[in-house]
Amino acid sequence: MDLTESAADRAFREEVRTWLAEHLTGEWASLRGLGGPGREHEAHDERLAWNRHLAEHGWTAVGWPTEHGGRGLSLWQQVIFHEEYARADAPAGVNHLGEQLLGPTLIAFGTEEHKKRFLPEIVAVRELWSQGYSEPNAGSDLANVQTRARRDESTGEWVIDGQKVWTSLAHLSDWCFVVARTEAGSARHQGLSFLLVPLDQEGVEIRPIEQLTSGSEFNEVFFTGARTAGDLVVGEPGNGWGVAMGLLGFERGVSTLGQTVGFARELASVVDRAKANGAIDDPVIRDRLASMKTELAVIRSFALRTLALVEGGQDSAAGGGAGSIFKLAWANWHRTLGEVAMDVAGAEGLLARSTGPAGPGGYDLDEHQRLFLFSRADTLYGGSDEVQKNILAERVLGLPREPKGT
Repeated sequence: MDLTESAADRAFREEVRTWLAEHLTGEWASLRGLGGPGREHEAHDERLAWNRHLAEHGWTAVGWPTEHGGRGLSLWQQVIFHEEYARADAPAGVNHLGEQLLGPTLIAFGTEEHKKRFLPEIVAVRELWSQGYSEPNAGSDLANVQTRARRDESTGEWVIDGQKVWTSLAHLSDWCFVVARTEAGSARHQGLSFLLVPLDQEGVEIRPIEQLTSGSEFNEVFFTGARTAGDLVVGEPGNGWGVAMGLLGFERGVSTLGQTVGFARELASVVDRAKANGAIDDPVIRDRLASMKTELAVIRSFALRTLALVEGGQDSAAGGGAGSIFKLAWANWHRTLGEVAMDVAGAEGLLARSTGPAGPGGYDLDEHQRLFLFSRADTLYGGSDEVQKNILAERVLGLPREPKGT
């Protein structure tokens, strides 16, 4: 894998950097750094306006083919864009699930009607999406979903009943892509369908779940006779498992390289705090911080190798081992960073402050307290450590399947 940037790539990096420097000013300057993990509630309407500003200038869906409204950037140019976006401390996007997950899935599996109806709205950030996968008894075990959908023969519509949970940003979304069981008597991977469901209807109830970080960006979603059009199923009815797995493959995309830049910024802020309060003089803390920096450099290199393998067809985007290894690596690194941040903060880290607008819980947290609390979930969401290890054991190493409890 050659990581040497060509003259064209360097010129593109400068183009992105210059555009962001020129536009993250004035009304947009106050949005810098807002909306990251655990802070999705921050300035949502303002960040939505910023994302639409990006769309007007052609900076959304940059990796999509041009015929679908994207820029058709190469893999390395996509990496450059996401890295520069993170380095500029630009605000977090509001439609990651639509742009990075559903859009590529519709391009790969959707009908021409699906593409014409939904892709332009995603590119323009006019419709926001959430993901209806996890359920109370089927979180990481997606094949165990109990939400059901049946055809209404009189209208041709799908009628949906069930519950989803941990549905990120559902309370701010217009649509949800839902995995539901559509064949009576089916089990596990069989008989599932991938449905596109509007959320603004009587049959849908959304209940935000309050977090320790004082936000509530994920939700419970209840479907009680909710409806969607008969043609809003991606792939063949009953064959939604392959579509659902294909979407998860896109979750390990190039935007994760920007994530490592954000991690580097968080690490730098912890180092700065250690220097300010004298914790840097503790040889154990100093050694841990040095190790964190080295490990992050290794994770970034591995992420680039992962993307190169997928691009070259040497690793499956949906089930290959590289994506699982990367998820295990960054999730555990980030969780450890939260622990180190609390060690650096010392007793001060135990106190909740009110230095800004209080959150729903009646308290406010500093950046390192929020980092610690939110990063506890890193090894759970997006596929838990246990799931990732099972994928590696069963699909890559060919080991026997883990026995299921009775």
